[in-house]
Amino acid sequence: MGGDKIKKDKRQKREDYRAAMRSQEGISELPRKKFYRQRAHANPFSDHQLIYPPHPDQMDWSSLYPDYVVDDEPQDQHTPAPETPSDQQDLAPLRPKRISKDVEVADIGCGFGGLLIALGPTMPETLILGLEIRVSVTQFVEDRIKALRAQDQDTKLYRNVGVLRANTMKFLPNFFRKGQLAKVFICFPDPHFKTRKHKQRIVSTTLNAEYAYVLRPGGVVYTITDVPDLHEWMVQHLDAHPSFERVSEAEQEADPCVAIMRTETEEGKKVERHKGQKYVALFKRLEDPAW
Repeated sequence: MGGDKIKKDKRQKREDYRAAMRSQEGISELPRKKFYRQRAHANPFSDHQLIYPPHPDQMDWSSLYPDYVVDDEPQDQHTPAPETPSDQQDLAPLRPKRISKDVEVADIGCGFGGLLIALGPTMPETLILGLEIRVSVTQFVEDRIKALRAQDQDTKLYRNVGVLRANTMKFLPNFFRKGQLAKVFICFPDPHFKTRKHKQRIVSTTLNAEYAYVLRPGGVVYTITDVPDLHEWMVQHLDAHPSFERVSEAEQEADPCVAIMRTETEEGKKVERHKGQKYVALFKRLEDPAW
């Protein structure tokens, strides 16, 4: 009984801290990770009660990138509004606010946001999105971005970075149009060692077709892991897909995003501390063949 009470008190303390962080506007204190702890793994096949748009054009990005919102031109005062029954007006879907740019970089399974925060200032003209399935981890990244934006009011850093709770194994094409993305990062994904769980790996024959769909020709899938078996799996499956070809090692090492990917993720830093090895592979999206 005593142990249960301690766990309950700790859980309540974490919830109170997160609620306080999210209720304060303009707070510049970085969130503390210990108050956002969650299980390391989530079953992507479970029903997580996620909210997702039926179509990418219906996604409202304005809350993630408020600095890029475009104000629609006001309706001419002399133009009468269309006559629509009130009940139809109530049922009509709200048109999402437009932003001036499309998201072009996606970090799938962004974890605690290390890669996002490092990429933001190095790609200031590009909108970057982290996708994470775990609730508390997503909240941590949201609060981290909010605090960093508050700290950098003058430089306007981190306005191009956002995070979204999503299950990319199910809903990736709901958020991105065909050919929208220039880069997709898959950093230290769950290896799912057991053979019966290989179907949960984020790189697979089916999912690679979705990456090919959302990536533009010339776009790149970045993969990194410290598990040799998983590295071989990802290389094998991406190599086998007709829409991808592997980037040469010389071109790979010349890409500045590779150095950031190696050193700035939380998992990458953990591997560094334990003197582990990191395995990197990049794959370029090919042009679609002529019909």
